[in-house]
Amino acid sequence: MSVFVFDHVGLSVTDLDVERLFYARALGMTEVEESFEMPEAQVRSTILRAESGLKIELVERGGSAAQEFADPFDAAGTQGYFHWALYVADLDAAFRDLLAAGAQAVSGPANGVRPGMRFAYVKDPEGNLLELIQSPN
Repeated sequence: MSVFVFDHVGLSVTDLDVERLFYARALGMTEVEESFEMPEAQVRSTILRAESGLKIELVERGGSAAQEFADPFDAAGTQGYFHWALYVADLDAAFRDLLAAGAQAVSGPANGVRPGMRFAYVKDPEGNLLELIQSPN
């Protein structure tokens, strides 16, 4: 059987510059691993990397249509990817840090289904959902 290892998540955005600044400030994704532009297709793209290895590809395409969800339940009503989840050591601190970096609170820190697990949701400046998960350890 093949072995698969996660590399990055891709996110279509309205404003590459705004989102790039947010993810640098909020998640420490300051290293530009790759960047390109295709003016004829109205596309700009960059892959950002954090020191931890966490990566995101931001793609701006002229004329793209926005989709925004009020919360994870609303998002689950549309098929396809609707959030990405990140493990954090201290959920309360991570939640506060993201709000200070410009994220919008969706649901504050709460107990999860698994015993001892906690979670919260925030939105980036364009409304994309991020789930924060604190393990029970």
